[in-house]
This record gives sequence, structure tokens and C-alpha cells, in this order.
Amino acid sequence: MNTTSPLLQPRSPLLILLFLAATAAAMAAEPEQSTPAAQDAAVHIVYVDRPEGADAEEFHIRTLAPVLGSEEKAKDAVLYHYKHAASGFSAKLTPEQVEDLKSESPFICLVVHLRLSCGAS
Repeated sequence: MNTTSPLLQPRSPLLILLFLAATAAAMAAEPEQSTPAAQDAAVHIVYVDRPEGADAEEFHIRTLAPVLGSEEKAKDAVLYHYKHAASGFSAKLTPEQVEDLKSESPFICLVVHLRLSCGAS
């Protein structure tokens, strides 16, 4: 009989999502970029199904580079690499970049837009 809670099992989607959201919330404070497209960019957490044995950071950059145009732009956009409880990254992306990323990469499992607010609006 398995007495382990589903939330404590390895790679539980709920646990991974909660971990990613909490970590990215701490990393979300980034200075505004100057281009109009960059002003529409928001922090997203991208959860990927990384092939076994692939280096996490290299795989994340290679996954994002085709959407942003180069590995250098991908490196600049990534705020944090998730490598332990989950594989993924947080990055500032426009809605168009999110859609391109979802359609171009078969390794994307989930993209979460972080909506952070401090106080009532």
C-alpha cells in the first residue's frame, strides 16, 4: 500500500507548478526594457520535458533561441533556470513569443504567465 501523498511524489505537476510559481515570484523584479514589444513582455515560467542526459541550461537556451532569434537573446531573456524539482525556466516574453514557443517546440509542457500584484488596484 502506498502511503505517500500524491503531492510528495516525484514530478507531481501540482508540486512543480507551485515550486516554479514561488521561485519566479522572487525573481520577477526586472528593469523595464525600452522597445515597444519589450514593454509588452511579462514574466512566464516555461516547464519543459528535457531529454534525459541533456544539460538543463543549454537545453533551455536552445529551446528559446529559435523564438527570440539567437542564443544570446535567449540568454538575456532567461531570468532563472529550474533544474532540480523540475526542468524549465522563467523569462520575460511577449504574448507572441509565448505562442511561437508553444508551437515550435514539442518539449514545452506548460507555460504560466505570472501576474504579480502588490495591494488592491
